[in-house]
Amino acid sequence: MITVRPSSERGRSSTGWLHSAHSFSFGDYFDLRHQGHGNLLVLNDDTVAPGKGFGTHGHRDMEIVSYVLDGALAHQDNLHERAGGPGASGARGDTPPTAPTGILRPGDVQRMSAGWGVRHSEFNALPDQPTHFLQIWIKPLFTGIRPSYAQKHFPPADRRGRLVRIASRRGEDGSVSMNADASIWSGLLDGSETATQVLNPERLAYVHVARGALQVNGIALSGGDGALLDGETTLTLHDGHDAEVLVFDLARR
Repeated sequence: MITVRPSSERGRSSTGWLHSAHSFSFGDYFDLRHQGHGNLLVLNDDTVAPGKGFGTHGHRDMEIVSYVLDGALAHQDNLHERAGGPGASGARGDTPPTAPTGILRPGDVQRMSAGWGVRHSEFNALPDQPTHFLQIWIKPLFTGIRPSYAQKHFPPADRRGRLVRIASRRGEDGSVSMNADASIWSGLLDGSETATQVLNPERLAYVHVARGALQVNGIALSGGDGALLDGETTLTLHDGHDAEVLVFDLARR
């Protein structure tokens, strides 16, 4: 069974400096019909104004993956390590820190295991253009662990016409490891390029079209659309038009 989650029906929020679209309930957006998909709890599509960002705030017991589409995301944390991920309650559009710990750019993927607690901030590092990124929250396998980060660059050429695993429980295929029973793949498809993947029907899958357009098992999707898959054995992505896509393999909770 495939259920389409249209971009036009996502929750929306705007603060002037931040424009967000929520595939699942988050913050002030609440919808009983969209409470995540398996252990995928949050998928936010955020655009941050130049020089603005999320002030210092805390997270705990959550796996948070940041995926930058355009621009540059600067960040600091209280562990003196590279921190990534989306804002949470308390974000205010503050001015950037004077010395960001690290910067995420397109092709970079970063995982934050919040564990017993992290305080961090993130900002658009560019003074003259917005930064567009996805914030992804996945339920952790274990709670109360030591907070940690992992980051890796996945060049567009490696993802052209195929799906590349970018995050997984044990860091399979050179992906970023995470404390979650899940895997994430990224792909770039255009024209006749086709990517096929075997699915475990006892698990769940989710496809998010970050931009462009393509077909998922014959169903046409465009930028911001999602597809919830349950009981499917094969995933075929085809007929892309400048498409950038994320595919999730998920536990049922």
